[in-house]
Amino acid sequence: MEKKSVNDNSTVNGQNGNNGKNCNNRQNGNNGKNFTHEKKCANEKKCINEKKCGSCKYLHLTYKEQLKKKEEFVKKELEKCPDLKGRFKPIIGMENPWNYRNKVTAVFDRDRKGNPISGVYQEGTHRVIPVERCLIEDELADKIIGTIRGMLRSFKIKVYDEDTGYGLLRYALVRRGFATGEVMVVMVTASPIFPSKRNFTNALLKAHPEITTVVQNVNNRTDSLILGDKQQILYGKGYIEDVLCGCRFRISPASFYQINPVQTEKLYTKAVELAGLSGKETVIDAYCGIGTIGMIASKYAKNVISVEMNPDAVRDAIVNAKVNGIKNVRFYRADAGQFLTQMAAEGAKVDVLLMDPPRNGSTEEFLRSAALLGAGKIVYISCNPVTLGRDLGVLKKLGYRAEECWMVDMFPWVGHVETVVLLSKGEVDSKKIRVEFSLEDMDMSEFQDGATYTQIKDYVLEHSGLKVSNLYISQIKRKCGIEVGKNYNLPKSEDSRQPMCPPEKEKAIREAFKYFGMI
Repeated sequence: MEKKSVNDNSTVNGQNGNNGKNCNNRQNGNNGKNFTHEKKCANEKKCINEKKCGSCKYLHLTYKEQLKKKEEFVKKELEKCPDLKGRFKPIIGMENPWNYRNKVTAVFDRDRKGNPISGVYQEGTHRVIPVERCLIEDELADKIIGTIRGMLRSFKIKVYDEDTGYGLLRYALVRRGFATGEVMVVMVTASPIFPSKRNFTNALLKAHPEITTVVQNVNNRTDSLILGDKQQILYGKGYIEDVLCGCRFRISPASFYQINPVQTEKLYTKAVELAGLSGKETVIDAYCGIGTIGMIASKYAKNVISVEMNPDAVRDAIVNAKVNGIKNVRFYRADAGQFLTQMAAEGAKVDVLLMDPPRNGSTEEFLRSAALLGAGKIVYISCNPVTLGRDLGVLKKLGYRAEECWMVDMFPWVGHVETVVLLSKGEVDSKKIRVEFSLEDMDMSEFQDGATYTQIKDYVLEHSGLKVSNLYISQIKRKCGIEVGKNYNLPKSEDSRQPMCPPEKEKAIREAFKYFGMI
């Protein structure tokens, strides 16, 4: 799965294997049916950048052969989980596996003659490969990027030079809602100063009236992240919307949203089906992003608790729930492992855990906390069979048995494959006494408004060398109008005096609040 580090601020160097810049045209393959016929790519599709890009590793195979290879790969990696022997289901493919990517990112550079080019980094390098058309990217997105590249010279916009640090335009990102037709263009610049930005935007809209919003994102960092922390809306609402499994979702520039909506519907439908919800369950949606799978599951559950670290995604998720009239989902901005640990410490119990972690998988802390919550079922969605196999081994030791494994080809021609596994609690553990709880009775205030107290302490210590207490953090929270848990760090009596947070520590705490998006 293309995701999901702490946010959706991915790179374009091919490390995630989902950039797939390949040249040629193709109609959108978004009809939503399972793969039913064979396409001989080697005869029908050619990409001049196939060997340089390194993304589409299976273009030399037929689609049928590719699916077989992905099945074999998953089974090999999950052999360490003997419970799954004989429980692998056939991989779910696409009927038309071309031009499925609803998110396209291009990096800008200059050729030897000084002409602007756009494309992707060559595999393992920072040398830009020019790309005109890609076999797996949305065609409209490719055309928009081509238009932007062609406008640079007339508007005297220089592309960014990584070596010198000079130049303005670094990346262009295009996101498209396939169901709604809405299109977002994000211009990633090295400086907030964008000369003639109004005229540039108007010219772009004239060339592509399909565009519904244009955003300037400012990234002056020196690492490989695409998006910076600051942005300005140049046109439209600053976000787009799309429809998935009957729910409408808001998508901001940095929000995670699956890049293949056709296959995502199949994946999420299967995950909810495996959960076996009857309307009476309490469900946790860990690593929830903009709330997609949790809100889909909410139709069949009593209530859903969704956890996500990315503040932009949480804000979108809250809006998404309101737009869809969903009232039985609550969202928390928090580290999923720490959140589950606190829930377990409070004596909470849940029925089903839906987890969709990043490529590096989950943590042992998270999995142990999940076991303490007593979930009868765990539905584990994974984009990396290697880390999935590791985590299944941990869950087995914690009393969970892998019951069923489904594979979904989310990224045709790319080496990755999406997997969803159903796990159930063992007989002995399932006989635990159930404890009913109410979210209102739990002190989740430290998660409600951003980072945990521990995360804030660590940030302050790392960036200022100062040690701060929970008391000081709660004091500054109140000053900033951030809700603090009932009776949290209050004096024991009316006559008690509390030490007040020193100015230098208050400044450091406020900086931490800004970093975590709390103020």
